[in-house]
Amino acid sequence: MDSQTSQASQPSPSPQSPHTFQVDLRGLVDLLSHHLYSSPKVYLRELLQNAVDAVTARRADEPGAPARVRLYAEGGALRVEDTGVGLTEADVHSLLATIGRSSKRAEGLEEARSDFLGQFGIGLLACFVVAERIRVVSRSARTPGAPPVEWTASDDGSYTVRTLPDAERPEPGTTVHLVARAGAAEWLAPGRVAELARDFGSLLPYDVRVGDEAVTDLPAPWDRPYPGPAARRVALARHCNDLFGFTPLDTIDLSVPLAGIRGVAYVLPSAVSPAQRAGHRVHLKGMLLTERAEQLLPDWAFFVRCVLDTDSLRPTASREALYEDDTLAGVREALGERIRAWLTGLAAGDPERLAAFLAVHHLGVKSLARHDREMLRTMLPWLPFETTDGRLSLEEFAQRHPVVHFTRTVEEYRQVAPIASAQGIGVINGGYTYDSELVQALPSVRPGTVVAELDAETVTAHLDAVDPAEELALSGFLAAARARLDPLGCDVVLRSFHPLSVPALHLDDRDARHEQARADAEAQADDLWAGILGSLRGSAPRARLVLNHLNPLVRRISALPDPELIGTATESLYGQALLMAQRPLRPADSALLNRAFIGLLEWATHSEDGQA
Repeated sequence: MDSQTSQASQPSPSPQSPHTFQVDLRGLVDLLSHHLYSSPKVYLRELLQNAVDAVTARRADEPGAPARVRLYAEGGALRVEDTGVGLTEADVHSLLATIGRSSKRAEGLEEARSDFLGQFGIGLLACFVVAERIRVVSRSARTPGAPPVEWTASDDGSYTVRTLPDAERPEPGTTVHLVARAGAAEWLAPGRVAELARDFGSLLPYDVRVGDEAVTDLPAPWDRPYPGPAARRVALARHCNDLFGFTPLDTIDLSVPLAGIRGVAYVLPSAVSPAQRAGHRVHLKGMLLTERAEQLLPDWAFFVRCVLDTDSLRPTASREALYEDDTLAGVREALGERIRAWLTGLAAGDPERLAAFLAVHHLGVKSLARHDREMLRTMLPWLPFETTDGRLSLEEFAQRHPVVHFTRTVEEYRQVAPIASAQGIGVINGGYTYDSELVQALPSVRPGTVVAELDAETVTAHLDAVDPAEELALSGFLAAARARLDPLGCDVVLRSFHPLSVPALHLDDRDARHEQARADAEAQADDLWAGILGSLRGSAPRARLVLNHLNPLVRRISALPDPELIGTATESLYGQALLMAQRPLRPADSALLNRAFIGLLEWATHSEDGQA
């Protein structure tokens, strides 16, 4: 039997009948309330959103149709009425009873979806978070002869549909009825409903009211006419205080017409950490989308809080955040340009306001200037840096010093600043956030500027050498001092420098600290790791204690005849130099300080006959 005959004799597979997913509505409601949405309060946003979208849909067919949304809260119940497009009985079965389907996808509306707030078709489900049952009464504006229809749904997944007499709903539109479930009455209380409606819907384009109280407050504060710039600043400052709880240093207009964005950025009156994520208020076509939009601005613009309205950005499925896509990336760049232009304008025309801003937020501007050479060039006369000449801008410091020296850490700066200043060497503290990067970028915006990192070798080279004959005469003293500090990985050097009041200077660099850390780890490791760490031993220079030959105390110590006392005095100078540099003390350093202190006390109380 050939293969074809064999295959023909095999029974053909029986057709598989398709199955339909079963949805546990109670479980889905729990998922929505605890995972998709951040708070039960979003139920009101969904109701407002559906009502506004229904009005928008009707006005697409009837531009002169009424545009009203009314909310009535009383006795643990809520009624929301709109003059929107309404639904027929077929629409109810197709749209309200099918999870995930949205009227915004209905035939004939697809091309107009950008006009709608909702995009995901889960709308009324959010109401089950606060209510066990939803009742919807609706009449279609597109099918005038269709009777009103009532849809009643329970959170167990069941629903009923029935038609009503015309008198039950004479005009097109929809009314949603909710009764609070146990434990959720607070969310349907009149005061809470009014508060949420104002929060979510203050910029909606239609007439929205809770009872007789208006919810919408148009035009937006940044679009209103004012008698003058001062009046506008006062009004926007009041708006900022109402929204964010602070009075801003300044206000920046954020208008990006191509992206459909209008709003303002408020400059914080106090410094914040760059790592602190800013929360911005974003409205989508008038409806509040989120109060915590973190990715709206570049990271460097952490010194502002924004509130804006947009019709181009996409929301996530929960409609409580922005979807990260190319549009958001473009908007982020455009808003960053607006803030950058504001800074440039201050530098050109209002130096006093710029100085007040930089006194608080220089860190944010430095973050921007790292990547923006034009901004660095603009801010050179203004950005403050800690230097041996006081707090100066890079421009002023570079004018004073032919070579711009800097340190990479605050500890290194503290070591060398007093000595470098006395020697006429200008040094910038590059240990603060972004500072060393900006100093190194200085030649790119100020051609001809020489920038050099200041390390221990450079500082030592600028100190005056001691006469060779005098140093030779002190060889015994230096040998005793070096022997005492050698176990600590520190050399002893004799130099002459000012100020005279400084007896000793502790100098090291990063390579020396890394080598010391490796040596400490090797001493504490077992044989295996000690061997591995020993193989990593480098040739980096060791730390050094520079003794000031001009200091009277050092001269007296160098004249001591007792090597043991010289060693104890050297340990004391070493510890004092560490403390002056505000360096963190290792356990060995702390033990040395304690030993030196006790040793000096013993010598001070030691009598000629050896009795205390």
